[in-house]
Amino acid sequence: LSMEDTVTVSETAASMGGSQIFLEVNEVMKVEDMIKSICIASANDAMVAMAEKLGGSVENFVKKMNDKGKEIGLENTHFVNTTGLHDPEHYSCAKDMARIAQVLIQTGGDQLLAITSTYDTYIREDSEKPFWLVNTNKLIKQMEGVDGLKTGFTQEAMSCITVTAKRDNLRLISVVMKEPSSQVRNAETKQLLDYGFAMFDQKIIYEKGSVIDALNIDLAKPETAELVTLNEVPIVFKIGEEPQITEQKVVLTKNELPYAVDEKIAELMITLDNQTTLTVDLGVNVPMEKVSYFDLFLNLWKQVLA
Repeated sequence: LSMEDTVTVSETAASMGGSQIFLEVNEVMKVEDMIKSICIASANDAMVAMAEKLGGSVENFVKKMNDKGKEIGLENTHFVNTTGLHDPEHYSCAKDMARIAQVLIQTGGDQLLAITSTYDTYIREDSEKPFWLVNTNKLIKQMEGVDGLKTGFTQEAMSCITVTAKRDNLRLISVVMKEPSSQVRNAETKQLLDYGFAMFDQKIIYEKGSVIDALNIDLAKPETAELVTLNEVPIVFKIGEEPQITEQKVVLTKNELPYAVDEKIAELMITLDNQTTLTVDLGVNVPMEKVSYFDLFLNLWKQVLA
């Protein structure tokens, strides 16, 4: 979906209780406003409407949620609804929530964080019923660098929050669950983040586009290209204990031409002296393709004439 696409509200979505923006049956709202309502105000009705838009039904979308959970390596999470409202078969843990946050940040990037860091805004601005959204995550105004991500509360799970903050070049994720109040929850989060920023640092060991190796392929056009990193490669370490690279190995993952620029065709396996291993996606700096019969014929004639 694009942010400008629209969602038509069903009776099911409009009937959702809890946190909501009071969607009406057959109301049409842009995807952007739906996402704002979900991220800023925890709107259950907006979440159900989006689930139906993306999955055809809530049940289909929940299946997609569980499939995605397996794909990203969640170990103790199972979804039965799209809202987080209580169900004994709907559960997660701090580690899995941190992994979900990591994938969200990697996927949504600055566009997502621009929404989750918004303290207040309006939806339905051009209507007779503008609706004021106020962020349930008060830490975005209370703590340096906080720009997301999501609060949660049910009577059973109590007060929960998954927070991300960035200072200088280091981004951290904090997860706090089952606190008796938002005040205690926020105090625990501040303590975790202050500890993290005091104890850890980050270094970029390769910038995006760094040359790692040369690639030579007979009967390719051109025959030589450079293998480069497709993204920057950061490492996080305890201050005063910066790890060093002990071993690097390049493994080709695509064996057949053509190769496009920005396409992953190889991996760089890095081992650090603290036994950490990293896998880095590599591509070529110029496109490579198979040499055609005409090119072979032309080269042969050039050699004969030479």
